[in-house]
Amino acid sequence: FPLNSTVFMGDNIWSKYSFNFLVDEEELRRKIAHELALEQARRQSENHKRLEQEKLIVQEEIGKAIERERNASSEQLTRAVLREKAAAEEERLKSKTFAKKLNEKERELKRLDEYYKDQLARLEERSAQFYKVTTEQYQKAASEVEARFKRYEAHPVCADLQAKIFQCYQQNPQQSLSCSTLASQYLHCVNGAKQVSGKGDNKPEFT
Repeated sequence: FPLNSTVFMGDNIWSKYSFNFLVDEEELRRKIAHELALEQARRQSENHKRLEQEKLIVQEEIGKAIERERNASSEQLTRAVLREKAAAEEERLKSKTFAKKLNEKERELKRLDEYYKDQLARLEERSAQFYKVTTEQYQKAASEVEARFKRYEAHPVCADLQAKIFQCYQQNPQQSLSCSTLASQYLHCVNGAKQVSGKGDNKPEFT
């Protein structure tokens, strides 16, 4: 080949090499860009997965915290309810015990009331019987005393002679012998009355 042809051919070869280099560089850039895009996508995917995992962990922790809070609140509520139930049960037992004691007290008061009413009725009955017996005994005693006094009621004996003797003694205080005849008649009358009264029920009183 001539020199100029060689030079021309050299330019063609250089141009060919330059074109091939440019093509390879562009391909390399595309590959690098593709690799970078893939790496970025992979990193984004990993970051997304990590974020999702962290979100799940956070959500799980939040869920656990909420569950713990719910359990604590439920436990506190349960304790409060149990305390209220215990207080209500204690109050119910106290009320039941108080009602039982009150019923027992009422029964005791009723029993005492019936006992005292019975004792009062017996006392009134005994008082009435005692009053009746006392009244009967008093009336009987009064009747006996009255009958006794009626039986031994004094009847003056020879009252007319007795009056004459008193009159005679008053008229003759210094001459009592003047009344001896009346005195003799009076004694005779009295002796006769004694004999008659000994046969009868009434005993006359002699003066």
